[in-house]
Amino acid sequence: MNDVRGILLLVSLLLAAGSSHAAGVTIGVVAPQMGTYASLGAQITAGAGFESETSKNTIVPVDEPCTENSGQAVADALIKAKVQIAIGFLCSETLEGALPKLKDAGIPAITVSVRSHILMEDALKNGWPLFRLAPIDSAEAKKVVETIIGEWAAKPIALIDDGTIHGRELVEAVRNALEEQGLKPVFVDTYRPGQEQQIGLVRRLRKAGATNVFIGGDRSDVAILARDAAAEKIPLVLMGGDAMRAADQPLALAAGVQAVTLPTYATLPPGLAAAKALRDKGIEPEGYVLRAAAAAAIASQVVEATIAEKKPLLDKLIGTTWQTALGPIAFGANHELTANPYRVLRWNGKDFQPADGATD
Repeated sequence: MNDVRGILLLVSLLLAAGSSHAAGVTIGVVAPQMGTYASLGAQITAGAGFESETSKNTIVPVDEPCTENSGQAVADALIKAKVQIAIGFLCSETLEGALPKLKDAGIPAITVSVRSHILMEDALKNGWPLFRLAPIDSAEAKKVVETIIGEWAAKPIALIDDGTIHGRELVEAVRNALEEQGLKPVFVDTYRPGQEQQIGLVRRLRKAGATNVFIGGDRSDVAILARDAAAEKIPLVLMGGDAMRAADQPLALAAGVQAVTLPTYATLPPGLAAAKALRDKGIEPEGYVLRAAAAAAIASQVVEATIAEKKPLLDKLIGTTWQTALGPIAFGANHELTANPYRVLRWNGKDFQPADGATD
């Protein structure tokens, strides 16, 4: 964190206040307060706290141990506090135990983090009130395919992965989807990650005639590949996935490399005002801060709307567009985001920015 003290100060004030702040909507904020994930939990609580100050609602912080069989206790705490809706939920273990009780109590849960496809399948099958601000686990591959078809269809394409489970499954999903569209890569391979150089790989790419390469691997490997391609004077357009959101080390990433990843919401128009207000309070709007603020904004809006319109809370959550610091947000009948949040970004030497002409 850039300013851990600022976030922890706000969190400590929120925890001390508990549910004593008078307000119309009571929102449970489930996030780790201790242990390994405490810093991430602090981001969630800070974002929700910031939004509650704006909307004049009450937040009830509930500790999330992120351990097996801890979800029922979390649900009990939310029910006891008489929250109308709950947000946060960093860990799937919490949701698995909490959701059955939250269903019985009529308390929807909006997770800012958990991406498990199986958990959402179980939620829909059992009628659990789970909604997800985090992208579904297939959204990354879907955006890669959309970008390749939209921008690279006329180019000789290569698909390579680092052999890890995520890298291999991502590239396989992309390859299958492309071939269903009649687009066959000229080169498909698995490379050995963590090497000091990848000259042999870039030469094989040149021999295959590839000009555009999607890489299912870590940022450090992509940086080495870009460096070696430049040294060999092999012009390659390189694009990685969400793993590109990592430290720019040990080797700096060359400008121009693309990534299909989540944007920095604090730099986009919907998040600028919230980001400035947070920084004025000494809180850097990083990680889950703005996502939690968005979840709290949705929670506030949906409860107020259902009271005014006398509609069931769950029905109102589906299909309505909510204005948030992440931009307009809507959930479909599958309780997932209706819009894919992944974007095509290009590294400019300092940060990832929207790629010109990319499919957005």
